[in-house]
Amino acid sequence: MKLNNDYSGEFDPGFSQEKLSREMLLKVAKAGSDYLRRLDGTWYVTVMKRFGNDAAFDCDVKIWEKFIIYESKSVSEMFGIRGNDVLALVKTMQASPWNWAYDRSYDLISNDHAVITCRNCETLLNLEKEGTHRYMQICHVLDKKLFELRAHYFNKAIKVTPLQLPPREKGSEISCRWEFKIERKV
Repeated sequence: MKLNNDYSGEFDPGFSQEKLSREMLLKVAKAGSDYLRRLDGTWYVTVMKRFGNDAAFDCDVKIWEKFIIYESKSVSEMFGIRGNDVLALVKTMQASPWNWAYDRSYDLISNDHAVITCRNCETLLNLEKEGTHRYMQICHVLDKKLFELRAHYFNKAIKVTPLQLPPREKGSEISCRWEFKIERKV
């Protein structure tokens, strides 16, 4: 069967993702990740405009507290990622479709220590344009809480430390940098 790079031809009553090429499936997966990020921002701003930022932030926290555990569990199971160390956490983050929407690099120092850097985060870029400093809540409070929840899904001993957070210096590509570490007694 010929795999398609698009769906520009005639109507196919049996169309399904099985008929798409690898390149097209990757494009669809990346777009799906971006859809999630945009949906998250759109509903937040909609609630904020109607009920205020405090209500929107409260809803955001409650939704993400549930979602991040679900996502960690489902992604680690889907990809067969096992373990209770920083390595398992990092591999799950790399495999997560949510994270595909962000330009992140993962520096695995050891199985118990990693630094994750996010560059030119679309969410931060939009918050910076907004000019309200909401990134202080999103990046400093919510992201820390979510990284801790995700880390503690694997091991309660994983310590999450922000190394670099907004506001950024003008021209900096780095949006944030986080350290994940387990201190083992020797």
